[in-house]
Amino acid sequence: MLGPDHPDTLETRHNLAHWRGMAGDAAGAATGTAELLADALRVLGPDHPDTLSIRHNVAYWRGMAGDAAGAATAFAELQADFLRVLGPDHPATLLARQNLALWRGEAGDAAGAATAFAELLADSLRVLGSDHPTTLTIRYYLAQWRGQADGASGGVR
Repeated sequence: MLGPDHPDTLETRHNLAHWRGMAGDAAGAATGTAELLADALRVLGPDHPDTLSIRHNVAYWRGMAGDAAGAATAFAELQADFLRVLGPDHPATLLARQNLALWRGEAGDAAGAATAFAELLADSLRVLGSDHPTTLTIRYYLAQWRGQADGASGGVR
């Protein structure tokens, strides 16, 4: 028997919450992942990679459950910790920045999202290169949020 604090048990709970969300229950996924986070913080600590991943998913499912502003706030806090723990060029840090920009836009700040994606694009080009799938995704979102911030022609630059 592994017990409730065993890493495999925590991972199983993480997977269950994820698949609950993928099955259409974003609110249930957000709740399950938030409950898991409390245990991960206690067992693994705040800077453990699994804890950071769980925090990422709490923020994501929060946004998917309809709380875009809460997701943006959570991603802002998470980004600061990713920068501190992993550094600015780590893929997880870049992903947290991407999600922060996305949820900022979804929360109604299209101009802020466009600015964040423009800054992220410069770093993604430097770290990953121009043909990397993540860079291409960032270009797409930059055009989308520029278009929403500036009108229909704003995305084409």
